[in-house]
Amino acid sequence: MNDQLLTSSIKDILNFHPFIMDFFASIGLKELPRSLTLHDWLAGLTDEFLRDSGMDRKRILNHIEEIIQINAIPEKQHQVSSLTVIGGKDKYGNPENASITLKPGEVVCIVGPTGSGKSRLLADIECMAQKDTPTGRQILINGCVPEAQKRFSMNQKIVAQLSQNMNFVVDLTVKEFITMHAECRMISRKDETINDIIYMANELTGEKFSADVSITQLSGGQTRSLMIADTALLSASPIVLIDEIENAGVNRKKALELLVDKEKIVLVSTHDPLLALMGDRRIVIRNGAISNIIETSKQERMNLEYMEFLDCKMTELRDMLRNGGRIDTELNWCSG
Repeated sequence: MNDQLLTSSIKDILNFHPFIMDFFASIGLKELPRSLTLHDWLAGLTDEFLRDSGMDRKRILNHIEEIIQINAIPEKQHQVSSLTVIGGKDKYGNPENASITLKPGEVVCIVGPTGSGKSRLLADIECMAQKDTPTGRQILINGCVPEAQKRFSMNQKIVAQLSQNMNFVVDLTVKEFITMHAECRMISRKDETINDIIYMANELTGEKFSADVSITQLSGGQTRSLMIADTALLSASPIVLIDEIENAGVNRKKALELLVDKEKIVLVSTHDPLLALMGDRRIVIRNGAISNIIETSKQERMNLEYMEFLDCKMTELRDMLRNGGRIDTELNWCSG
């Protein structure tokens, strides 16, 4: 890319890659001679400037090139029109005679008893298995075997997984943590996106938290809420895997609506009947294999509304008790 980049004008580079302005600002340049080519601009840099910036001309050029390449990754990652799971075998070696294809904007829930293999299915999708895992499953992206770089590169991962146990090991504030991720992504509206993520995370969790609190002090629910908002609004990964979201005190409906609104393929492992019915389809796992694929029916959607009403009442009672209230009146939830 060097030759083409060197002959481009500063103006054209910034028009196509506006996020590079952040790099220029970081080395003390706010006003640039936009009519010059990058080659002429580099040639005109003084020894004093290079000494102060701590970089020579070659390092500056390589840095600009790397930023452009990194920012090209999200565009490539979002080019996922389908995810296909081709069955392998169950825990006893019997054929898994099932396959399923998912599209962006679709939510599929994975249900089954504890130990049936729900998490294993998520793991197969995360590593984009090619008959090289214990299940023998194969994962296709856009109907094709994914390139090796999509499977094994940390920079080009197209799958984001939110596991049951998420613990931070760095002592940063919420804002510092999200800012660090935003800067890695070189997004153009950084401050606005950071504020949106923190706001949405607080919409998803029962207990609000500030941008200045340390991420190590967040509860499990707050952590999951923060990562869901971060995944929806900042992550380039078009496929999102969530393992038992109901165990973290997260507003399940809002979380799924947020992810679907961002046109991501979402798979959720769950024991929660409400969450299971919120999906477009549900995969039933038994003995480590897909035993059935069920499309959510119209009647189930109607039943879900009533179940959500009951769940809302339970949430009200739970909050009442948490806040020191009493439940002394007779409960009557019949809707007539």
